[in-house]
Order: sequence, then C-alpha cells, then structure tokens
Amino acid sequence: MIKFITGITAVLIVLAVGTLVVKNQKPQIELGVAHNKLREIPTTPNAVSTETVQADKLIKALPFKQTLAASKAAMKAALAAYGGIEIKTETDNYIYAVATTATLKFHDDIEIYFDEDNNRVQYRSVSRAGYSDGGLNRARYQAIAAAYQNN
Repeated sequence: MIKFITGITAVLIVLAVGTLVVKNQKPQIELGVAHNKLREIPTTPNAVSTETVQADKLIKALPFKQTLAASKAAMKAALAAYGGIEIKTETDNYIYAVATTATLKFHDDIEIYFDEDNNRVQYRSVSRAGYSDGGLNRARYQAIAAAYQNN
C-alpha cells in the first residue's frame, strides 16, 4: 500500500511540474494595446498593471520624460539595469519583454505602452506559470520605475 501511495505521489508531482513547464513556454494572456490601453490582467495574484480595474493589483503609471523618444530610452535603460529581461517586440510606442527569474527560470510577460495622449508610461506584468508570484511582479515594477525616474 505504501508503494502505491508513493507511486501516486510521484505521478502527481511529475504532472504538476510538467504543467508549470508547459505554461512557462508561452504567454497565457493576450498581448498588445487595444483601444489605447493595455489589456486587463487576470484575477490571479501574479500580475500588476497601471490600467487594471483590480485595486489590489494597480500600480502607478509613470510620467513621460521630455519626449516619447526620451521616455522610451529611459525605460529601455531601466529594463537593462534590472537584468534578466529580454525585449521581444518593440514599436514606436510599445515594448513587449520577457523577464526570466534567476533560480527557477519562470517567465513573466512585461508590456510597456507609451501613452502619448496622456504623457504616461503604462506598465503591465503577468507571470506565465503558477497562481501567486510572491509579490515579484510588483517588486520588479518598483525597481524598474525607480531606475526609469533616475534616468
């Protein structure tokens, strides 16, 4: 009986790890800007956004620098300074990047929209795998925001 329970436990662990690995391979969310806004984030506690309606996940948009180009350059420098972030897509007013955690190599999708109408930098970050991120997306945003403001 003990061997049976041990076997079932091992199978469940393999399935759980396998599910995380698969989810970690590609974004689980729709990306991009729709109607001049970043898309809404999921209700799970592993995401933050400057444009969410979920008060517990709301973070503050950043002010533009002198110009769009200056704002974008400052944000790219902030992302580079944080480390572990790779820009995947970039347009005149949008950056999509993937952050990879150092230890377990989990991926988080980061989107930055340079809202020229309101002179604000909008930010969205969502973990691909897991239910909670232990506050990592918020802490990462705070570090990036501080670096952006100092550039």
